[in-house]
This record gives sequence, structure tokens and C-alpha cells, in this order.
Amino acid sequence: MDFTFTEDELAFREAISRFLMTEAAPETLREIWETDSGRSPELRSKIAEQGLTALSVPEEAGGLGLGDVAWSLMTQELGYYGIPDSMADTAYVATGLLSALPVGEKRDAWLEQVAAGELRIAVGHGCNSLVADAQSADLLLVHHTNQNGDIELHAIERALVDVTPHSSIDSSRRLARISWQPTDDSLVVSGDDAEVLLAETLNRGALSVAGQLLGLAQRMLDLSVDYVAQRKQFGRAIGSFQAVKHHLADVAAKIEFARPVLYRAAWALQNQTPDAELYVSQAKLACIDAAALAARHGIQVHGAMGYTWEVDLQMFMKRSWALIPSWGDRSFHQARVNDNLFSRVAADNQSAGPESTFGRQI
Repeated sequence: MDFTFTEDELAFREAISRFLMTEAAPETLREIWETDSGRSPELRSKIAEQGLTALSVPEEAGGLGLGDVAWSLMTQELGYYGIPDSMADTAYVATGLLSALPVGEKRDAWLEQVAAGELRIAVGHGCNSLVADAQSADLLLVHHTNQNGDIELHAIERALVDVTPHSSIDSSRRLARISWQPTDDSLVVSGDDAEVLLAETLNRGALSVAGQLLGLAQRMLDLSVDYVAQRKQFGRAIGSFQAVKHHLADVAAKIEFARPVLYRAAWALQNQTPDAELYVSQAKLACIDAAALAARHGIQVHGAMGYTWEVDLQMFMKRSWALIPSWGDRSFHQARVNDNLFSRVAADNQSAGPESTFGRQI
């Protein structure tokens, strides 16, 4: 197994990071959030020009044809800069689903529009009670159980969906409950094929959120380090106090331990290994822990002012709180890990100790 990223993947990440550093500064994000839609078509268009929307679109549809491993880098950048758009849902989660469909006129047209940054897609899934960006989406990918008990995947135009907005602690999140009617024209795939696609979509959505949470954790740590270096108490920068150092060191350790877990899950998902589900849930849990700790210690070192609108920390802290339950909360992914682990133990008639983990007797 090779965890080394290619030069092209690293260069693309660096280019996106430099671009977002300029175009998605916190003051710009605040202005966007205060608009009615909370979205910036101009920023989205610029991001598309950088090639991000085409990243995992197949080459025959005008994209770059990259997969989950490349997105494990990109989602961190989207989290780090708090992009207030459905960028990951459209360009990564929805594109992965569409790319797995049989080649057809509609499928190819949608992918070409995604690559060009002209199509915004919202993805509904049973693990999420609310749909993100349903209000501003051009197309919604949602599932339905028919009268025979078969799962169906439908692609619904926004005009055919009733949307009820729902507030969020995160000002950048646009959540809603939706209602719609399935039709023969909207049906994309059904039966076992639909179930497989929905399972892959759940894994991809969870991995997308995990990457964003890791990026958010890093941003909150960086903001906290900058703050404690400037804030003085008793004539000294508070960053010189041992207790503060320990807090931030704990966050840094959580981030470093979570990062390879994320990459391992991305590799498993991209290569469709049988245990991909296990690694995705493990990654989501590790990144939840990193983001939760970064938020908690960030607010501690900033004091109560860290929660106020004027301080940048609150933007990323609230985003992490909003994303933690998205695409499966902590208990959901803990249950998946437990079920996966103990089903193997029962099947192999062995213990769950280190002798099983490392394949040798201790």
C-alpha cells in the first residue's frame, strides 16, 4: 500500500490553498453569509476555473478523473478555509455517484455541467434528516422506497421539490427538509444497484465530512496558536504558560493521528476494498475527535470572546459542530466499527486482541 501522494496531487492542493487564502478570507465569508442565499456565484465560478469541480469527473466528460485519495487532500482545504458552498457535495459526493451510473445522455450532460461549475447538486440520504443546500441546488439526488420495498434513486429538478428551510448554528449552512414525488422520468436506478450506490454515497459523504473536520481542526489550532502568541497576561504571552502549551499540543497530536487514518480510508474507498466501510467510519471518528478537541481548547484559550461574531475562531468552531453529526454521527460510526470488528471475530472464531490485529501470536 502506497500512501505517497503524486506531485500533481500535491501541486494541485497547494494551488487551491493559495487561491482560497486570497479569495475566501474570513471577512469575505462573513459578507457572503449575510446575503439572502448565503452563497456567492462569483466565488463558485472562480473555484470552478481552478479545476476543483472537475477533479473527479471522468476524463471523457471533461474532468480530471481523480478519485477519493485526491479528495482527501481537497476536503481538508475546503474545511480549513470554511468554504460556504456545497462544493464538496457537488464536486465529490454527487460526482462519485453520477460517475458510477451507466453511461447515458443525462448522466454525461450532468457530469459535464459539474466540471464546468454550472450545476449545483444537493444529495439527500437517510442518515441525514436535513438536506444541505437544497434551496440553491439545480438538481437533487434522493432515494425512495417503492411499494415493492425496492430502493430507488431519483434525480429531481429543484422546481419540483418543496423546500422548508431549517436554521443551523453555522451561518454558512443552508439546511432544509424536502418533500417530492417520484416519477418514471426522475428514476435513475433501482434495486440492488441503487442500494450499492447509496452505500458508496454514504461512505463518500462521511469521508468528505471527515476531511473537512480535519481541515477545520487545523485552522482552529492555527488561530489558537496565533492568538496565544499575542495575548498577554501578567506581562507575558499566554502561550508561554505550560497549561496552554499542553492544550494545544494535545490538539496537534490528535490531528496528526487522524490524518493517516483519513488517507487509509480514502485509499480503501478508491480501491473498493471489502473493509472500506470500516476504515471510513474509523476516519470519521478520528476526525470528529480532532475537531471537537480543537474547538474545545480553542474556546478555552480565546476565552468567551472566541464565540463572538467578530472573532474568526467562531466561524470554524461552529462549522465543526454542525458537520460532526452530518453523514452519520459518532454513535452511528461507532456502531459500524463495532459491528464490523465483532462480526469478523465471530466468523473467524478468534479474539479481538492484538494477536488478531497484527496477525501473529503475542
